[in-house]
Parts: sequence; C-alpha cells; structure tokens
Amino acid sequence: MPRLPKQKYHDIERIIEIDFVRATEAAALNTLSWVGRGDKEAADAAACDAMRGMFDLMNICGEVVIGEGIKDNAPGIFKGEQLGTWMLGAPRFDIALDPIDGTTNISKGSPNSITCIAAASPEEGVKCALRDIPSFYMMKLSYGPRVVQAMQISGLKTVQLMSPVEETLIAVGQALNKRVQDVVVMMLDRPRHKEIVAEIRRVGASLRMIGDGDIAAAMAPSIPDSNIDVYMDIGGSPEAVLAAAGIKCLGGDMQSMMWPRDEAERAQLIADGYEEDLRRIFSADDLANGENIIFCATGISDSAMLRGVRTNGPSATTYSVLMRAKTKTVRFIRTLHNLQNKTIRLRSDNREHAI
Repeated sequence: MPRLPKQKYHDIERIIEIDFVRATEAAALNTLSWVGRGDKEAADAAACDAMRGMFDLMNICGEVVIGEGIKDNAPGIFKGEQLGTWMLGAPRFDIALDPIDGTTNISKGSPNSITCIAAASPEEGVKCALRDIPSFYMMKLSYGPRVVQAMQISGLKTVQLMSPVEETLIAVGQALNKRVQDVVVMMLDRPRHKEIVAEIRRVGASLRMIGDGDIAAAMAPSIPDSNIDVYMDIGGSPEAVLAAAGIKCLGGDMQSMMWPRDEAERAQLIADGYEEDLRRIFSADDLANGENIIFCATGISDSAMLRGVRTNGPSATTYSVLMRAKTKTVRFIRTLHNLQNKTIRLRSDNREHAI
C-alpha cells in the first residue's frame, strides 16, 4: 500500500483554536468552588491545574513565552514551560496566558475576572510574535476601531500616550462624535493613578474604576457594546501583551511604555540593556506581532467583555470569546455544560474529575 504524503497545514490556527477555548472553559469551571472564599492563590492553582490538564490532551508543541506566576510570586504557569503532547510533527505555538486575570476579584466574589490565552504559530519574517516585556508595569492607553479609523482618515496621530489627559479625551471624543463629558474612561483603582484620576474628573469625563482585571478592561474599548471608550492605566506588563493580542484581533490599538516602579528597577533595566526600550512607545502590533495570532478567553465573573459562569442545578453555562488576528473574526461562544456528565482533566493527578 503506498504511503500517504505528509499533510501540511497552512492554517493550523483554524484547526486547533477550539481546543484553546476548552482550556479556558476548564480553568473557569474549576475555579467555581473558590469564588468568594478569600483564597486567591487556591483559585489560581485550580485554574492552572485545569488549564495544564487540557493542554496535556492537545497535539501541539507549545512553549510559554509569557507566564502568569513569576510576576507576583503566585501559583502559575511559568515562562519556558512546555505545554501539549510535543509529538513529532505537532504544530508549534508560542503561548502567553493568564489562568485568572482578577484573582483578588475571585477571592471576594467580585466582577471582572477572566481566564485567557494568546497563542501564535511561527510566521515567516516574525522573530518575536509575543514580546516579553522585562518591566513589572507598563503605562497603557487603549482605544477601539473607530478611534483607529478616525486617525487613519485624518492622517494624524491625535491620540498619544504621552499627551495630557485633556487632549487625549478631546481627541477620543471627536473620533467617536461625543462630548468630552460623555467619554467613558476605565482604569484600575490604584494610588499610583491619583493624578490621572484628578485630571479625568477635572475635564468632566465619566470614570469607571475597577479593583482588578487589567486584560478585559484594556480590551473593553474595542469590544462592541462595552460602553467603554478608552482605557488609561499603569498595570502589569504580561497583561499588556495579552490585551494587545486581543485588541489586535478586534481592530483597536493600544499604546504602552515601560514604567519602572522605582529607581532601582530603572537602573536594573538599563543594566540589562533596555535603556532604549525604556523610551519606546509600543503599539499593539509591537507587543503581538504578525497575523498568526489567536486570542481566547472565558468569563469567570462578569466583566465588560464577557459574562461569568452561570450555574443552574445540574448544568453550568460558560461565555467565551475566540478571535483571530488574520481574519479579525470574533466569535462569542455560549456553552452549556451538563455537570452530571462533565469532567475536567487535572494535571496534578492526570485524572478526570467531576465538577
């Protein structure tokens, strides 16, 4: 019998993408028993265990290029970790992930928590699809497709990260055909934002402050019907890359810049060779480069992007989003899970567990 030729896939993301959604669904479902329990590390560990367990079933060669745990010394899936079966001939993916964006929110039973993955397959001419930023924090400014289109039409970069807050809000308002007082800004509620908050209030724009959940919040201006127009923030660098991957799929943009917490961190970054990058403003495409990128997320608790998990007796409903940078296709996926039959594979013991 003649041997069949080895099959080559030129659009591997389309074939494998639903498995990434299954991984975020599993992570979301496995955290349910920890919602409101006051133990964010246990919730994070549960999400990581389920996500790793799902990856163990995926026929890919995945390497984590941006992990979740190193930044805050929490349980996590770490940079350099290998995910997938790593069978000969399996497709290669660089992976950035956050098993729970908003762990504090989960521990309190509060809104704005998701689980998310960005994955990039090798692409000719792209050396680094998902950029690992060395600083702990980045300054961020994100906005949606209508603002991007307005700047393209005018030929002017009217929205700029380092511009005064008032100028930025006026430019966003003009792009959206809104009065400044009708522009809605979202940001994390942190002491480091005190001056920005004062400026937003002085200008008269609407402000929505959140306790946690940087990724969903940064993506919100690009999400249809989120009612968020712009995101201003100083938040985690890994979260910036994940948000950039999603924003790129949605047609929006984000500008970001490394923000050292103190002179010691700045000096260390310079010593490590990042002096030039400290002055650089990164676009979404700089952080998530190329077209072979997918982003998926599942809501754990309600956010501007996704509804959280809903339970009703013997069933649970999850709400996920799946996006591709290449086609700008955005799929919102509502999945009904029969809890009498549903199991989740956990890496900790390599067994299937009832929810």
